[in-house]
Amino acid sequence: MVANTEFERLEQYSEALRAIAHPIRLAIISILRNGAPMSVTDIHERLQIEQAAASHHLKILRFNGIVQAKREGRYIYYLISDDTYPQILELLKTADNFSSI
Repeated sequence: MVANTEFERLEQYSEALRAIAHPIRLAIISILRNGAPMSVTDIHERLQIEQAAASHHLKILRFNGIVQAKREGRYIYYLISDDTYPQILELLKTADNFSSI
């Protein structure tokens, strides 16, 4: 059996993976990976999705610590909290042979 602390850590990993397991959230991570902060407006225009949808997905990412928000005046800018999530995205791209599994 897995030790309690190890199991708790695995649960945290599972929650993080669940948080990014959506095409729009993966797209947000992809466009934020260069490090340049972007507003909700920037993100929804770049992804060509409704602003409400962008806000919804950013809320999930923010709640799970994947992105962070910085307020500047009346605008909020989002950026990736660390390099882990872009690396996961790159791993998925290199494992693009899912059809053979």
